[in-house]
Amino acid sequence: MNEEITQEATTPEVTPVTPVPEVAIATPTDAPATSPYPRRNGSRDAQGGGNDKRNPRRPRRGARDERVRQEYEQKIISIRRVTRVMAGGRRFSFSVAMVIGDKKGKVGVGIGKAGDTQLAIEKAMRDAKKNLLTVLMNKSQHIPHDVHTKYASSEVMIMPAPGRGLVAGSSVRTVLELAGVKDVTAKIFSRSKNKLNNAKAAIEALKQLRA
Repeated sequence: MNEEITQEATTPEVTPVTPVPEVAIATPTDAPATSPYPRRNGSRDAQGGGNDKRNPRRPRRGARDERVRQEYEQKIISIRRVTRVMAGGRRFSFSVAMVIGDKKGKVGVGIGKAGDTQLAIEKAMRDAKKNLLTVLMNKSQHIPHDVHTKYASSEVMIMPAPGRGLVAGSSVRTVLELAGVKDVTAKIFSRSKNKLNNAKAAIEALKQLRA
C-alpha cells in the first residue's frame, strides 16, 4: 500500500507542449523605402530631397508657358488722385495719362479717369488706341527734318542727330522711344513740368513731319 503511494507521488505529470510559430524577422534590406510615420517639416522628404515624387500640380521651371506679347507697349507718364467736393463730402477719383506704341512708327497718348486705378488705366489704354499716330520715318527709323511746335504751355523742338542716339527728357523721351524714332535730339523750351502737355506737344510735332 505504501509502495503504490510513493510511486504515484514520484512520477511527474507531463504537460503537452504547444509548438511556437516561427516569426519572420525583417532585415534592414526588407524595410520599406518610405516610413509610415509622419516626418517633421524640416526633414529631407518634406523639403523635396527624398524619394517621394514631386507634386504634379506644381509645374517645372522648364515647362512654363510663354507669355503672349502685347500688340503695343505701354507706359504710364502721370497718375493723379483728383478730389471733387460735393454737398455730402469729398469724392475721390484717379486720372491716368498713358503713352502706347509698337516701336515701329505707331504711338498714341490717352487719358483715363475712374474711381479705381485699374479701371482708369484701361480707359487710358482705349483712349490712346483711338488717338494712334503713324510717324513718318525712313528705313533706318530716322525723321527727315526738324519740327517745332507748341501745345498749351509746352514748346518742343525735335531735330535729327545721326549717330547720337535718343537725346530727350521728360515724357517727350517716352513718346519718341515707344514710337521707335532713333538718333534724334529733343529740346523743351518752356518751363512747364506738365508731362501730359509735353507728351501731346511731342505728338503734335511728329504730326508735322513731311516727306
